Amino acid sequence: MSIKKIGIACDHGGFELKNILSVLLKEQGYLLTDFGAFELNPSDDYPDFVIPLARAVATQELERGIAICGSGVGASVAANKIVGVRAALIHDHFSAHQGVEDDDMNLLCLGGRVTAFAAAEELVLAFLNATYIGAERHVRRLEKIRELELGNK
Repeated sequence: MSIKKIGIACDHGGFELKNILSVLLKEQGYLLTDFGAFELNPSDDYPDFVIPLARAVATQELERGIAICGSGVGASVAANKIVGVRAALIHDHFSAHQGVEDDDMNLLCLGGRVTAFAAAEELVLAFLNATYIGAERHVRRLEKIRELELGNK
């Protein structure tokens, strides 16, 4: 396991799944930073938790992040507003590792209301165990995204 420092965040829609995954990740030896939510509050807002996580990933304070809201869509939208974050809502094993291998995905988004616990565990471990390949075509594509983020395209 080369990835060690990871973060996790959720709103009320991902609260139960975050707590389950946190136990798994600590048992697996990851150094986990929890950005909340720390209590179940049906009126909380995912950006309040996901944006600080995304910023920590973008600044490389953390190596990767996991964001969970009800569907995972809002968490993905919010995380991708932070320059340097490459977040995706993931529902399948292939995309969980391929997103890292080809696209250097650094933040995994899950839907707490739509992803079964066992499936979430599998997706998270596939994401964390994957390594960016860095083939020329992947580097070229990511450079186009960086240019867009910098406002040059």
